[in-house]
Formats: sequence, structure tokens, C-alpha cells
Amino acid sequence: MMDVTWLSAILVGAGCLALGFLIGERKPGLKFLLSKKVKHAALVDGTKKGRAKPPLEIEKLAEIIEDFKMVLVVRNDLKMGKGKIAAQCSHATLGLYKKILHRAPKALSRWEMCGQVKVVVKIESEDDMLELQTRAKSLAIPTHIVIDAGRTQIAPNSRTVMAVLGPADMVDDVTGGLKLL
Repeated sequence: MMDVTWLSAILVGAGCLALGFLIGERKPGLKFLLSKKVKHAALVDGTKKGRAKPPLEIEKLAEIIEDFKMVLVVRNDLKMGKGKIAAQCSHATLGLYKKILHRAPKALSRWEMCGQVKVVVKIESEDDMLELQTRAKSLAIPTHIVIDAGRTQIAPNSRTVMAVLGPADMVDDVTGGLKLL
């Protein structure tokens, strides 16, 4: 009886191994197919009258600068709870990621190769956050500000978190004076 149990366990394990191998072998092909779809989507996504949006400036910098990071700027005056801050930071990260996915893929890859560095800092007001966004835009650094729906802790249409991604030195020029959250 014991031999049959071991034999069936070995057969199940071998089947799982073979299935994993087959899926792994197919993955490069899927990446190839997906990359074609992403390139096609880049041409279609966000177009105005059939024209694709141009690449972002940081795309050029990704070829010569190695150190990229993301900084999440959280409004401290809203007195959000820890869970709310975590959710808003997630929204900001994903929003910025989606914004630069097609327009600066090299910059995104550079950030990923740097370990997806994320630093969370605090700011005291919405006006200060908007001023930071203006400074980032003047340096051609992409940003994304989360505007909350107001269903839980804060008023509707509140700007809660801003994400900034780019070369570490340039991002520090924008956010370096802020304190960690």
C-alpha cells in the first residue's frame, strides 16, 4: 500500500514539473506576442486624431543615467490613516507607471533595474504639492497626482499623493528638501 502512495506522489510531482516546464517554455513566445500588442497599443492609446504622443524627455536620459527612483509625496495636512496612505500611494505608483509605460519604456526599465526604488515623503499642503509638480514639469520629470473620490476619510476631489519618477539627482532637486513620512 505504501508503494502505491509513493508512486502516485512521484507521478503527480513529475506531471507538475512537466507542466511548469511547458508553461516556462511558452513564456518567451508570450512575451514576444505581448510586446507586439504593447507597441500597437502605444500607437493607438492616447492618440489625438491618429497621432501618437511623443516619448517623454526622461526616455533619452535613461540611456545615459543609471540611477532612477520614484518619490511619493503624501499630504500630511489631510491626516489620512495608514491604510488610506498605503492605498493612495499604490494609486499614485500605478497611475505614474501607466502614464509612462508607452511613452518612456526605457526609463521604466531603468527604474526597474535599480530595484524599483520608492521613497515616501510628506508635504504640508495642496499648494505646496502643486508647486512641486510645477517644478517637476519644468525639469520634464513625469508626475501623477491622485485625486480621491471622497468615499471614506477625506473630502471628495482632494489631491492626496503625488508620484514623481526620474533620474535620482533630478528627482532630488524637486523633492530633496522634504522629510520622510
